[in-house]
Amino acid sequence: MGALIEVRDLNVVFGKGRQRVHAVKDVSFAVERGGSFGLVGESGSGKSTVLRAICGLAPIAGGQVLLDGAPVPHGIAFARRVQMVFQDPYASLHPRHTIDRVLAEPIAIHGLGDGEDRIERALDEVGLGSAFRFRYPHQLSGGQRQRVAIARALLLEPEVLLLDEPTSALDASVQAEVLNLLARLRAEKGLTYLLVSHDLAVVDHMCERLLVMQHGAAVERLEAAALEAHRVDTEYARTLLRASEGYRR
Repeated sequence: MGALIEVRDLNVVFGKGRQRVHAVKDVSFAVERGGSFGLVGESGSGKSTVLRAICGLAPIAGGQVLLDGAPVPHGIAFARRVQMVFQDPYASLHPRHTIDRVLAEPIAIHGLGDGEDRIERALDEVGLGSAFRFRYPHQLSGGQRQRVAIARALLLEPEVLLLDEPTSALDASVQAEVLNLLARLRAEKGLTYLLVSHDLAVVDHMCERLLVMQHGAAVERLEAAALEAHRVDTEYARTLLRASEGYRR
């Protein structure tokens, strides 16, 4: 399989002069169609900025983002193929809109005529069902809100999901449920995932390959098998591994 998403020598710079911040520095990777690729690093490592650059939410100062071998054309056509699920499921849902309205909005923007069927199907696919359609975000748990965010991303039947720390804002007991849901959806729909996380255990569970980032730069590339066996080359990756293992007595 060829690369569906490819990032070549990506640079992202914010501000000018003394306020200039070089957030992403010459980062390159490729994600094959149907694959799941992880970007890992501590807060401020630039991993989420890479996702935002891919979907046009961060300025690209250099390099390229390719989709199916062609430069990314941000706009309606791109949104049909690539959708993003954000970290905080409450902040990404309008607090005064019902779930039905949240889900109806992208359907209206894209002029799709089968909105009712799409909404019903998307809610069923994430394990919620039509009973949740007319509730408000504050009436849902954190896990349920993130399921709504995933349903919204699925409405347009995209090929790619950009997942920005999709479980870090959830209770530990709910994280595994959402990760298992994402794994099932990928298998059923042949989706391609680009997953950002600070937790190597999450990436090990979800991804075949990963890139470790620090201070905006790529520091190590790993296969999932190497990660599981703790075969890492850099001290930074070893530090992330220890942090992901938690405390042991």
